[in-house]
Amino acid sequence: MQKAPSAAMGFFCLWYRVLTEDKPMKFIDEATIQVFAGKGGDGAASFRREKFVPRGGPDGGDGGRGGSIYAIADRNINTLIDYRFARIYRTKNGQNGRGSDCYGKGSDDIVLRMPVGTLITNIHTGEIVADLIHHQQKALLAQGGTGGLGNLHFKSSTNRAPRQFTHGEPGQESELKLELKVLADVGLLGMPNAGKSTLIRAVSAARPKVADYPFTTLHPHLGVVRVDQNRSFVIADIPGLIEGAAEGIGLGHRFLKHLTRTRLLLHVIDMMPLDEKADPVHDVQALVKELQKYDTSLYQKPRWLVLNKVDLLPEDERAAICNQLIHNLGWEGRYFALSALSGAGCKVLTYAIMEYLEQNVIEANNESNDR
Repeated sequence: MQKAPSAAMGFFCLWYRVLTEDKPMKFIDEATIQVFAGKGGDGAASFRREKFVPRGGPDGGDGGRGGSIYAIADRNINTLIDYRFARIYRTKNGQNGRGSDCYGKGSDDIVLRMPVGTLITNIHTGEIVADLIHHQQKALLAQGGTGGLGNLHFKSSTNRAPRQFTHGEPGQESELKLELKVLADVGLLGMPNAGKSTLIRAVSAARPKVADYPFTTLHPHLGVVRVDQNRSFVIADIPGLIEGAAEGIGLGHRFLKHLTRTRLLLHVIDMMPLDEKADPVHDVQALVKELQKYDTSLYQKPRWLVLNKVDLLPEDERAAICNQLIHNLGWEGRYFALSALSGAGCKVLTYAIMEYLEQNVIEANNESNDR
């Protein structure tokens, strides 16, 4: 007969569920680690000492190699939180060689799994060690030292009893900076509360937090937009930017780096801001200046305007207000008027993005073929 669960067991189950349910992993996109590869084992200087073997020669074996440290990209990981707390990684040294031709055992390697899109640089030299942009891409972070040679290698016709051997080489050591830059085709940028999170919810399965106050988005969100059965692209949403972001004001400046790998930027504009004194034209121009201050290459990326919340405008004045804004901005690029909340106009936008990305791939392939 099965025993009924005790009250203590029931309390434990309730406590476990409270701690584990709906607890998203904290998003960490920067970390610093130290890696120490193992030293190679020393070679041995030894001679055979066996009964009935009067002229046994040298039999010192080689030392084993020290363990190396590798990084591998894993698409199932999306944060560097593991490396924020565990910062030192050290492999074991190789074993020394011994007599009777016994070679030392090599040490096992360490493989660090990191999110796809992680950029690894040497803190002291600024050199890029690896850029993990493909799933299962592997990179060497610290090479283990090779083992030393035993006196077995130094015997010759003129040196029949060599006492030479070599020491193992030291392993590499370095301090590395890990920087995660998410891989997305399209990036959303705009002022706080412009409707970026609502837009990514409308066009993809991503479910970032949405509220009627600024800075509801505290870290980047990725969503896959499926236009057709075999046509899709990845879109990224970052916290809203405000004037002075390049100098560190607000939140978005910390996450602008996540837009550097995108091929297209969507500048979302709030057509009905909460603050009645807000000027959309000034906000757009201020954000563009912040992009230019932060990174010239990001500023030069292709950018489209997305006029959001047009459903809140009077229907008979909607087109005129949008055209007036475009005229005041002096904008000559592509723009789309839509409502992310109701979904009106979102389908037209996603198809246009898909066509642009596909054309971009074709042109890139043509250029590579011409070379």
